[in-house]
Amino acid sequence: MRLRLPAALFLLVASGSAGAADLVVSAAASLTDAFRAVGAAYEAKHPETHVVLNFAASDVLLRQIASGAPADVFASADQTAMDKAAAAKAIDPATRQDFALNRLVLIVPRGNPAKVSGIGDLAGPGVKRVAYGDPASVPAGRYTRAALEQQNLWPAVAAKGVLAQNVRQALDYVARGEVEAGFVFATDATVAHDRVVVAAVVPTPTPIRYPIAVVASSKQPKDAAAFEAFVQSPEGRRILAGFGFQAP
Repeated sequence: MRLRLPAALFLLVASGSAGAADLVVSAAASLTDAFRAVGAAYEAKHPETHVVLNFAASDVLLRQIASGAPADVFASADQTAMDKAAAAKAIDPATRQDFALNRLVLIVPRGNPAKVSGIGDLAGPGVKRVAYGDPASVPAGRYTRAALEQQNLWPAVAAKGVLAQNVRQALDYVARGEVEAGFVFATDATVAHDRVVVAAVVPTPTPIRYPIAVVASSKQPKDAAAFEAFVQSPEGRRILAGFGFQAP
């Protein structure tokens, strides 16, 4: 399967390698806004380094890395993707650390035309379409499936499912009113607070923990480790907290 890479990463692949001062950070889509801020703060402290950010669903990022795309740091939205990375020897397991917590929420378009107030309403006739990340490749989708299976609602909701390539696409479906409801992380919902409303916080069988690690093929592992340390530093945690992420 041919992978579609973000423009910045595509240029690095086409040229054969990243620049000597480029630090490529492949991070889950739900980290987009937070890691842009983290990257800017890191560059301010390390002006000799240019942080190249690559955002996508965690499993897609792993496939890119395994296919040889340049990357120095991998930040996943769940343990499953990082476990796959470890099994594929795509990361240095000694550098793996959990750095953030999140929550799963049920969102509806502002105005809530279907009058959804909880996940139980999704099985009703007033809801025709529900957006969530594809569980096969998107951590938010895996958490959604597990949460709904726990409540015996998965078959009913899956029959109405509109699969998204990443959690931000699921957010867009709801924000544009193309579906009656959707599942995203709490931090994603805040990005579109003027267009979506959180109808319910959804309990998940396991906590939503974000792991980060240095990529095994990184040509600058010391710089990659320095970025990982910055993410977990007091300043990094303050930035993450500003976007709704909690400390692990």
